[in-house]
Order: sequence, then C-alpha cells, then structure tokens
Amino acid sequence: MQKQFLEFIPSLAKPMVLELLSNDNLLVKVKNERKTRHGDYRALPNGKHQITVNSNLNNYRFLITLIHEIAHFEAYKNYGRRIKPHGKEWKQTFQHLMLPFLRPEIFPLELLPLLAKHFKNPKASSDTDTQLALALKQFDESNDKTYVFEVPLNQTFKLYNGRVFKKGKKLRKRYECMEVNTGKLYLFNPNAEVEILE
Repeated sequence: MQKQFLEFIPSLAKPMVLELLSNDNLLVKVKNERKTRHGDYRALPNGKHQITVNSNLNNYRFLITLIHEIAHFEAYKNYGRRIKPHGKEWKQTFQHLMLPFLRPEIFPLELLPLLAKHFKNPKASSDTDTQLALALKQFDESNDKTYVFEVPLNQTFKLYNGRVFKKGKKLRKRYECMEVNTGKLYLFNPNAEVEILE
C-alpha cells in the first residue's frame, strides 16, 4: 500500500485509516481531478484491489471519499459481488466505517451535525446532499465556480466541457436548464458546479 494519500486527510484521522487498511491487499492511488467522480474502487484481475481518490478534494471531502471507497471494498469482501453498488450492504458498511471519524478532532464542529444527518442514510455521492456539499465547499481552495442553485433564473452558465446553458425553473429536486446551442432541456443537480457567464 502506498501512503502518499495520507497527506490529503486530516492528521488525526491518519492512524485510524492506516488501521482500516492494515490487513488488506488494497492499493490506494491519488489521481488528478476527474469531473465525473471523486473516487472509485475496483477489483483488479491479479486479485488485488484498488481505490483511487481525486487530489483536488479538500481534506474532509477526501476522507469521506476514501472511506466511501473502502466501504465498497469491505462490502464486496463480506457480501460478494452480486450486491448493488450503493445498496443496503454498502450503506451499512459505510456507516460502520465512518462513525469513528465523526469527531470534533477530525471534522470541524459545523460539519458534524450535517455529517450525522447524511450518514443516517448515505447516498451514492455526498454531492447529492445539498446542505453537506455546500458546507464542504467552504473548505475548498477558492475558484470561480458557482453551484447551479446559486445561479439566477434565466442566467447563462458554462460547464467544465464548454457547453453553455440557460437556467430555468426548479422542478422537484433538480433545475431544468436549456442548452443554448441546441435548445434541448437538461436536468441539473442543485450542487453541480458551473461558471456564470456575463
């Protein structure tokens, strides 16, 4: 196991993470930013297992993502490969693994109630929890990105891939936005990061 990932997590979490990884044939790699995911887990053909986590995440999001991926490995190991990736076995495993980290020595006090609420029923991505995602964002390095829910109605914005959209109305949970070039409608998660255009 490579240990370069330790520099990306809160210092008091390091011994606990090393303990979690001490008995397993598990490789943890830090990757450059990927727009579609914070991390992933996979069983390799040689019988080993690999977790990757993006290097651009703040310490708290990195730790949550790392434990999320370790939970995939543990659920796979304990329940087999036929389980749903984010089904009840994974949720229970993630809750169990994350609980010891939910302490003020590791996470800031303002995050703890949001994390406790989130881990009652963890989702496939912490980004789908709008309150938690916004609270975690305050620990990111500053950038020119804005969440879709912060964009004014009828304002145009750009995605990381250059596509331009105009914000429309909120439906139940997501925002209906029109792609300017094609006129097609798309639904956006409230915490999708975008760049507002003047």
